[in-house]
Amino acid sequence: MTIRVMLVDDQVLLRTGFRMVLAAQPDMEVVAEAGDGVEALQVLRSTPVDVVLMDVRMPKLDGVETTRRICSDPEPPKVLILTTFDLDEYAFSGLKAGASGFMLKDVPPGELLAAIRSVHSGDAVVAPSTTRRLLDRFAPMLPTSGEPRHKELGRLTDREREVMVLVAQGLSNGEIAARLVLSEATVKTHVGRILTKLGLRDRVQVVVLAYETGLVRAGGHG
Repeated sequence: MTIRVMLVDDQVLLRTGFRMVLAAQPDMEVVAEAGDGVEALQVLRSTPVDVVLMDVRMPKLDGVETTRRICSDPEPPKVLILTTFDLDEYAFSGLKAGASGFMLKDVPPGELLAAIRSVHSGDAVVAPSTTRRLLDRFAPMLPTSGEPRHKELGRLTDREREVMVLVAQGLSNGEIAARLVLSEATVKTHVGRILTKLGLRDRVQVVVLAYETGLVRAGGHG
């Protein structure tokens, strides 16, 4: 299956570079480009896209608001935020808006390609530990009442809530399995059920929600 990619960035030279890297891949095709968020939304109305590489700082409509609008559609493409600085507040806002992850613009080509494939397959592409550092830094922006306030969390079993906390603390499935003395396949099943019950797309959104609800506090401990 060919992954249909859209490039959204106001820098033509950057889009050209990304297009050259992607064009060399047998399983990827750049099907659309846009120089700002307004143009991106217009193009998406008529062009099927699987993964959007989204710049954050653009004229007319920035990448965060564009991501929010894209992700509000019933079956949106995956969005991968491109940022100049690690732990950028724009990356934080992009994750909150529904992006499946973020990458630095100077990422090595191999990592970018792996990220696109990962997002397309339904995984988050930022390491949970990176997401947690990002959230630790910007946690003061999050609404928190000290007690979990998201009623959906009540749908989780005790074990699922335990797994969710460990996901939010940045542990991989293998690490969670070792911590809870479970098989990795069982942990994967628990994570899948958490995503389904809470209506979340990926592990990044699990981490964000855990912070928002107070299930995990800044510093990474529930």
